[in-house]
Amino acid sequence: MTTPAIENIVKTYPDAKLTIYGSYVSTRLFLHHPSVEKIFIDESKKEGFRYLNLYRDAKKVGKFDIALSFRKNFTTQYLLFFLGVKKRYIYKRYTKKEIHQVLRYNVFINKSFEIQTTPGKLKIYGYESEKSDKKILGLNPGATYGSAKRWYPEEFAKVAIEMSKDYDIVIFGGPNEDEIAADIEKLLVDAGVKNYQNLAAKTSVEELISGISKLDLFVTNDSGPMHLAATFGVPTVTIFGPTKYTETNQWMNEKGVIVTKDLDCAPCMKRICPLGHHNCMKLIKADDVLEKIREVL
Repeated sequence: MTTPAIENIVKTYPDAKLTIYGSYVSTRLFLHHPSVEKIFIDESKKEGFRYLNLYRDAKKVGKFDIALSFRKNFTTQYLLFFLGVKKRYIYKRYTKKEIHQVLRYNVFINKSFEIQTTPGKLKIYGYESEKSDKKILGLNPGATYGSAKRWYPEEFAKVAIEMSKDYDIVIFGGPNEDEIAADIEKLLVDAGVKNYQNLAAKTSVEELISGISKLDLFVTNDSGPMHLAATFGVPTVTIFGPTKYTETNQWMNEKGVIVTKDLDCAPCMKRICPLGHHNCMKLIKADDVLEKIREVL
């Protein structure tokens, strides 16, 4: 969701060369960006004293005219201090209004650089959205924030079984999401569905991006892959429970819709349901999602 703001920085300063520093997963998004000169992986959590590791990282990445972070925490402040850059900007929420996170990031760079820009679409370079002859439905049953954001595998499977008449099915997931993907796979096998692939925990970040770019339809929880689908304009149905869809729903995807029950207890923003019933997800059924699929198509 930072990519529209980064594009506006590049448009304002077209000769600028960028160095990207962050987690392995997040930095993979910038491998093919034409303005990115260097990429460094955040290794501060490795064995040893974290702030000493940050100091070593800062000395390793080099010298800059400007340093900017889209995160606000102590480690970010230490890193930017160790860089020794006079012009350094750390993310700040400039309004308490409930607005999309893409807008928040863009307001941040507007204030920092004293510019006036409007965020465009999410942007990742280096991937072509090539479609296959057979239509493909992607399922993303995981969500790294916590179990409260995850819809149920049996409901994902019901959607896939119904759609398998017209779509090949691909199940996506990260390294810690292979169990929930396996639950869906078993239900598909039991139903006699053969035209599926289970790619959970089997793809690199680049392969995940490429795979999502080729989809004709995507059913997902609120997650990183949801935003990847928005980047390529993939028709998407997103299931929202405990999180604020007004702030983190797909950005500028005309073919994206959401399913939510808008309960009084939501959005609680908790990793695990604090009331123990998980109704924000439990009450959403496959028929609700299938209805939204018909709408988005």
